[in-house]
Amino acid sequence: MKYMILLYGSQRDYDLLAGKPAEAGEVGWTAEDVAAMHAFMGRWNQELVESGEFVDARGLAAPVHTRRIQGLRDGVPVVTDGPYPETEEVLAGYTIVECDSFDRATEIAARIATCPHPGGDTSGLYVDVRPIDEGPGAALDA
Repeated sequence: MKYMILLYGSQRDYDLLAGKPAEAGEVGWTAEDVAAMHAFMGRWNQELVESGEFVDARGLAAPVHTRRIQGLRDGVPVVTDGPYPETEEVLAGYTIVECDSFDRATEIAARIATCPHPGGDTSGLYVDVRPIDEGPGAALDA
């Protein structure tokens, strides 16, 4: 069964990772912090490749480079450029794994909580794990 592990962030996270200064009360990212995060993610992905569970992974561009297409207004789709002030968290990237169970996919995703983060506080970090619907008749394990 395939599962998508969805990673989230905000425009501010992207700004801090790009080296923009932290505001009062924020923890900034140093070049070393960014390198440690990339090294962690590289190891995480490589371990999944070696275990045969890796399918695909991608990071997404910052929310500022997003367009949202909504329903029709006066017969025309409504297109809005990001970022969206009403949306704090956005999809930042994903990893697709193929493994034996939802529990194993959850175990893989839970390792993200150990990803290095400035100040060591990962309490606000979260990821979602969702089974991939492979079409009609595909069974989802409970």
